[in-house]
Amino acid sequence: MSEKMVIAFIGNGRSANRYHIPFVRTREEKIRIKTICAPKSAHDPWKKIPGVIYTEDIQVVLSDPEIQVVVLSTPSSTHYALAKQVLEAGKHCVSEKPFTPTRKEAEEIFNLAKSKGLMLQCYQNRRFDSDFLTAQKVIESGKLGEITEVEVSFDYYRPEVPSDPAHVYRPYSGFLYGHACHTLDQVISYWGIPDHVQYDVRQLLGEGRMNDYFDVDLFYGNMKASVKSSYFRVKARPPFTVYGRKGMFVKAVKDKQEEHLKMFYMPGQEGFGKDKPSEYGTLIYYDENQIYHEEKVITEPGDYGYYYDALYETIMHGAPQLVKPEETLAQIEILEKGIQLLK
Repeated sequence: MSEKMVIAFIGNGRSANRYHIPFVRTREEKIRIKTICAPKSAHDPWKKIPGVIYTEDIQVVLSDPEIQVVVLSTPSSTHYALAKQVLEAGKHCVSEKPFTPTRKEAEEIFNLAKSKGLMLQCYQNRRFDSDFLTAQKVIESGKLGEITEVEVSFDYYRPEVPSDPAHVYRPYSGFLYGHACHTLDQVISYWGIPDHVQYDVRQLLGEGRMNDYFDVDLFYGNMKASVKSSYFRVKARPPFTVYGRKGMFVKAVKDKQEEHLKMFYMPGQEGFGKDKPSEYGTLIYYDENQIYHEEKVITEPGDYGYYYDALYETIMHGAPQLVKPEETLAQIEILEKGIQLLK
């Protein structure tokens, strides 16, 4: 087996070229992108990568014995069928999120992967958002004491919502599936599968329109973690607020990687994804002597490429996979139950 992990992408759109490929290319000493397959690859607007094979024929990927892992960076409605094809071809598979519309479909392809001795994993890059990593650092410092409540928000202000799907209700392509797939995974990855879940999932535009709001509460004993999002917040809520018995932590500015990627400012460039001091989070707490403290917390560096570092260790050295099947299944079950509340 080659010292490098050899991968291929199915899909060559914004997801592949913004959230995957730039990070893989900073790790070329251990990961090689051999092939990218897309239906109209000859006309894709994204700049071609030297040395990479571009094809419109999926069999070029599936029949290549050198390719070890196939990454699905395609619309979520295609993930289930494509993952089955990849696994049947004897290759490990990474699928973008939302992973599948239903838990039943996810269970089927996880069982298929297990039966073939292959790895199937959801791409959960948001585990490596700087705000989430910084919140973890604060929690683990112990300065907040017992954690009682966590709020994770992902807001927009988009009064001019797109005509499609704004005027049509499509259960699996709305806001809950499209955005809670990030934040629910953050909560589940850190605190585990919740004891129980409560939902407030809405269509602010009206019945029969797109899902544009959700507030999902996950309970862990005495602690509650709330995952919130809305299309109509003129001022976004802080992405992370953590409350403990001794204090609180607020990170008012979200991870900068996505913002920088949208400006074609790439990983590896000086300052990529980094906060300014004015964007650091604030920690407020009382110490053991009941002395009040209010201080800034330097933001932990985020890097979506950490996902690929973990993937490399799993494929090449047999390390446990980063995103466990049971975590993905739990997340999909929460999404599926939440969207069933709408019409």
